[in-house]
Amino acid sequence: MSPEKWHLARNILCIRLDYLGDVLMCTPAIRALKESGADRNITLLSSASGAAAARFVPEIDSVIEYAAPWMKSSAPHAPSADLQIVEALRARQFDAAVIFTTYSQNPLPSAMLCYLAGIPLRMAYCHENPYQLLTDWIRDPEPQETIRHEVKRQLDLAAEAGCTTGNKRLSFRVPEDDSRWAVHGLREMGIDQARPWVLLHPGATASSRRYPPELWAEVADGLAQQLRCPLLFTGGKDEIALVEHIRRSMRCKSHSLAGMLDLGKIGAMISQAPVMISGNTGPAHIAAAVGTPIVDLYALTNPQHTPWNVPSRVLYHDVPCRNCYKSICPLGENVCLTQIDPFHVIAAAIDLLDANRPRSAAIGPENPIVHEPLQATSVNPPAANPLPICSWPDSVVGL
Repeated sequence: MSPEKWHLARNILCIRLDYLGDVLMCTPAIRALKESGADRNITLLSSASGAAAARFVPEIDSVIEYAAPWMKSSAPHAPSADLQIVEALRARQFDAAVIFTTYSQNPLPSAMLCYLAGIPLRMAYCHENPYQLLTDWIRDPEPQETIRHEVKRQLDLAAEAGCTTGNKRLSFRVPEDDSRWAVHGLREMGIDQARPWVLLHPGATASSRRYPPELWAEVADGLAQQLRCPLLFTGGKDEIALVEHIRRSMRCKSHSLAGMLDLGKIGAMISQAPVMISGNTGPAHIAAAVGTPIVDLYALTNPQHTPWNVPSRVLYHDVPCRNCYKSICPLGENVCLTQIDPFHVIAAAIDLLDANRPRSAAIGPENPIVHEPLQATSVNPPAANPLPICSWPDSVVGL
């Protein structure tokens, strides 16, 4: 590693080829790269989902969208498209490239792109010896020696190049027009922002991370009964049917904006919410970025993506098959989610509302949250439900 060479780099490529939430969890490390050199320009290479986040991240100056063939979400395409990406990268004349991955992903295909594009500095975690593909090979200690929160993993990678930041929050800047739209929209729905209300986001890309619709309905009815508060559902166009199924199963009234919001508007609505209930999905990380307290119904597919640096309650049912990394539950039962009693979800939401009322002032680079790692603790539910549910009382940095 040559930190002095990295210090001289001005035009830096950051590669994160998966989804919105994955890009957001890289933003503290991207901020570290941005802040650790004068007049640095940061370009993000990402999938369509990840690239959509770029305009809301002020640390990112430009974005290149790329459906990498080694990513499971990418559709087949002609190899000529990959050769065109190499030439596009070469034309940008990058000084350095930082390849962000989870420990289960291989960075070498991305490293090959950067090598062929003539990018002189190329850094990534890697289990195998990359030889000339990486100029700066950081041996990956995960998962054999440790497992870190995804944000911590990427911050540690940036630190290998001598890049650090005092603000380790996720980055997502809500446009002013979208903020005004959200305030107006809440008023139009009759939602009084001076009183409690709850935002519910039941969808997730992976079926293994979805809490059952019938339990969402029980949560909603319980919240309405105990708080007498408005409930607002959000979701993508492909989640309209899910949201409507839940609403038809409820006894109480609710509002839905499913399928109606672009990324800026969903970020704005999340930023206005006193509390959000969601699974482990992109909007949960938006909540962390904008400081909205969140109840995270956390599927145990992997341990590294809990809410970062935000008031939160992480609920799950422990299972022997935890950390399976599967998008579809191999057992077909999603037990790590289905055994979360709605009683505990309701209690967690009420607890966060009580603990965070009124909401604190906006948190930014000049006023960051100081975060210390917390250990996971078990919470014994009432005798009426003997199945153990575990809860982390706040965001977890290291597991």
